[in-house]
Amino acid sequence: MTTSELPRFRAMLTARVAELEDLTRKRDGITVERSADELDETQAASQRALAVCNLDREYNQLRNARAALRRIEEGNFGTCLGCDEDIHPKRLLAVPWALFCLRCQEAVDRSLEKIQAPSGDVLGRAA
Repeated sequence: MTTSELPRFRAMLTARVAELEDLTRKRDGITVERSADELDETQAASQRALAVCNLDREYNQLRNARAALRRIEEGNFGTCLGCDEDIHPKRLLAVPWALFCLRCQEAVDRSLEKIQAPSGDVLGRAA
C-alpha cells in the first residue's frame, strides 16, 4: 500500500461511515404497528424482520469501516491479518474494510462453512 493511496481510501471510508451513520439512525422499518387484519400483521412482521436484518448488516459495515479508518491511522491498513502481505488495491476498492487478502479470506470462509454446516454424522447420532 502506497502512502499516496491512503487519502483516497480514507475519503472513501469516511464517506461510507457518514452514509451508514445516517442509515442506522432511521429505524422506522422496525416500529411495531398493530392491524386488525391478520394478513397485514404477518406482512408487517416480515417487513420488520427484513428491516432488522438490514440494520444489523449496516451496523456491521459501520463498525468495519470505522475499524479500517483506525488501521489507516495506525499505519497497518491494507495489510492482511492472515499472511501479513499487502491486500490487493482492487480488493480494497471493492471492500475497503477488508481484513484479509483474497487467498486468506477464502480460507477463513471455508473454515466458517465447516463450523456452521452440521455433519450428517452428528444428526444421525442425535436421532
